[in-house]
Amino acid sequence: MARRWAATLADTKGVTLPPEELEALLLEVAHDAVDQAGSQHDGALLRFTALYAASPMGIALADPDGAIVEANLALGQLLGCSPDRLRGRHLTDLGSTEHDVARLAEGLAKVRAGRDRHQERLLLDHTEDGQLWTDVTLARLPGDRPGSIYPVLMVSDANELHLLQERLLHQNVHDPLTGLPNASSFTTKLEAALGAGARDDIALIYLDVDGFKVINDGLGAGVGDQVLRGVASKLSAVFTGHHDGFVARLSGDGFAVLLRGELAATEVVALVERALEDLNEPIYLGGHGIGVSASAGIVVRAAVEGGAAELLRAAEIALHRAKEAGKAQWMLFDPELDARDRGRYQLGAVIAGALENGEFSLVYQPTVKLSRPDELAAVNAGLRWNHPEKGELGSEEFYPLAQTTGMTVPLGRWLLAESLAATARWRAQLGDAAPDVCVRLPTRLAIDPDLVLLVKEQLDKHELPARALRLCTDRASMLDPRGEVLDSFAVLADLGAQLVLTISGSADLELIPQHRLPIRHVILSGPVVDALDTDEPAEPDLRHLTQLITRARELNLRVGAEGVRTHEQATRLRQLGVIAARGPFVADSATGDEVDEMINRHPRR
Repeated sequence: MARRWAATLADTKGVTLPPEELEALLLEVAHDAVDQAGSQHDGALLRFTALYAASPMGIALADPDGAIVEANLALGQLLGCSPDRLRGRHLTDLGSTEHDVARLAEGLAKVRAGRDRHQERLLLDHTEDGQLWTDVTLARLPGDRPGSIYPVLMVSDANELHLLQERLLHQNVHDPLTGLPNASSFTTKLEAALGAGARDDIALIYLDVDGFKVINDGLGAGVGDQVLRGVASKLSAVFTGHHDGFVARLSGDGFAVLLRGELAATEVVALVERALEDLNEPIYLGGHGIGVSASAGIVVRAAVEGGAAELLRAAEIALHRAKEAGKAQWMLFDPELDARDRGRYQLGAVIAGALENGEFSLVYQPTVKLSRPDELAAVNAGLRWNHPEKGELGSEEFYPLAQTTGMTVPLGRWLLAESLAATARWRAQLGDAAPDVCVRLPTRLAIDPDLVLLVKEQLDKHELPARALRLCTDRASMLDPRGEVLDSFAVLADLGAQLVLTISGSADLELIPQHRLPIRHVILSGPVVDALDTDEPAEPDLRHLTQLITRARELNLRVGAEGVRTHEQATRLRQLGVIAARGPFVADSATGDEVDEMINRHPRR
């Protein structure tokens, strides 16, 4: 258009135009420009209107003050009303809560201040469905006058996406089986409760279902899952609502409870006892009335006393003590007992190094014939730990720890090897006059599948006849389901080793004929022997002991006794038929040199 009019104005054929003609030409130029601009404006307006109407995104056009002038059909459908009902409302009025209204007002202010757009996920009101999660964009459109702007609101449905995200978040911090918070969520909650500025008391409770494996394996995993849901429901019913109670499932059949506020240990214990009582009530599933018991470890302390790791450790220790004490009960964490236990655990942790460093030695207890107390029948070999800081430690102080740390078998192997080495030395000096050595097998070694091989290797190494070795065990080891002790002892008896069973009553003694055990010696132990360590033993005790010895003789067994304290006690035992004994009436214990001297003074005839 510009070129066309430029050519017209330039082609005057050398004639100067009068003002009237030039004005007419300029007016034509102006009218032409206006017509073309109007045509373009109308086209743009039509395109914008079509896009605005057809857009799947809800759009509201507002005046400079934020009042809605126009709303498209998509926005009406999104909010559950006709677009006409939106006209005249302020943009901020669409927010569902005070928070959402405030966020819309803040976004509107930012757009007015010059920001191109503001985006946020907000709750808007739906006419019928209540609140609706939406993704909101506030933008600016240029106004009619320079510098003026018109706000525009664009809204898309984010409800399904938000709910999906919420579900994923819930699954991330909740146990899918019970719906309780999971271990990760519990740790976060605990750390927050112990955070800076915490002044509350804290109670942490660990609960563990007793014998859950029996339910799971016996009735099936499906029933087990339902039982766990029932446990979760009962725990929530007891603890939720008390001191900001927070119940979580940690793993398997383990649960945890966190309480906060002004707490007394008696109040927490009362809640735990109520929970344990509720759990005992049967849950009826598939015709089975299933009741469960649980053990609980409880810690109550001020939030400022220690961190999360220390608190969790204390609760776990208290739970273990409850389990060890017989299950189906609670145990309150005891700091003094914990301090003692830490010392024991530290001791157990260094057993392996102590064995390697030569800190263990043999300690002996001689067994004498009661008819000839100056003659040794056998020498019982045991272990002593010469601890560099704690001094001499007896086996009762470290064997339970060795059982926990897996060091029982290495200690037992070392005991057997060193005992047979000493026996070989005695036999080299005295021949058959040397006493037999008796080794009490720890349960873990007695059930070891390599026991026979171990004994035979050591006998061969020291060129000893098997009859020089007595292996002593007890009822618990004989019947331990983890090993095949009966088979191992049968093979050892065939090799010639002498087998000894420690008994404290008739039930122990009857194991021998019941299982056809190749036992040659029995050792009376415990209360049955202690009963004679008085001036006037009770008649029932004497009768019981007499019957026990009589039955042993019927089975062609040699009867000995351990733990005999006095010569009077030894005399009574001899009169009843006991042929040998050991204990303080002879000697509490003897070192290697001391027992060598004793053997040389009192050889076996």
